[in-house]
Amino acid sequence: MMGHGFLLANYVPGDSLVHRAPLALKFILVLACGLVSFVVIDWRISAAVLAILTGLFLASGAGVRRLWRAVRPLVPVLLVIGLFQWWQLGGPTAARIVLNILVCVAAASLLTATTPVQRLLDGVVQVSRPFARFGADPERFALTIGIMLRSIPFIAGTFADVRDSARARGLERNPRALVLPVFITSVAYARQTGEALAARGLGEPEE
Repeated sequence: MMGHGFLLANYVPGDSLVHRAPLALKFILVLACGLVSFVVIDWRISAAVLAILTGLFLASGAGVRRLWRAVRPLVPVLLVIGLFQWWQLGGPTAARIVLNILVCVAAASLLTATTPVQRLLDGVVQVSRPFARFGADPERFALTIGIMLRSIPFIAGTFADVRDSARARGLERNPRALVLPVFITSVAYARQTGEALAARGLGEPEE
């Protein structure tokens, strides 16, 4: 299976200031960048925030190229959104919307590129622990996120591999040649994951 990025950058070991920053501070940064899309109305501010995040990527040693690999799958969608919003609301509004989306992706990618997955999941457990009084299971919630972080790139990579294979056989316009192999592979992956969880006693809720 080929390696494929999907919206978020993979972890890059390092000892930069960004790597050593408290996890809570990184979570707050992601949350603040998410709020930008609702608060900021000037595309120039969004561009400045994106430039700062790019600078933090450089400072962390993760590299802009890794950020680009995370953003690249969004480019066609952003192009469509940008053109439609430009047609409906004008250039400044279109630029603000596209830049705000990029800001959110860049902030989340900075978090995942400078924080080990296990530390992220431990942070999720801590954040969700207060909800345990309402019946939530923080560990199971973190496990679900961990499985999602593994599954999404796998399925994206499967689709890319199947698409390349279909193109090599001249079947890139055949929906069955694209969808069916991805569906079968995804179901097989889900079954293997479920069996692995069940073997460790993690598949069913406790009585």
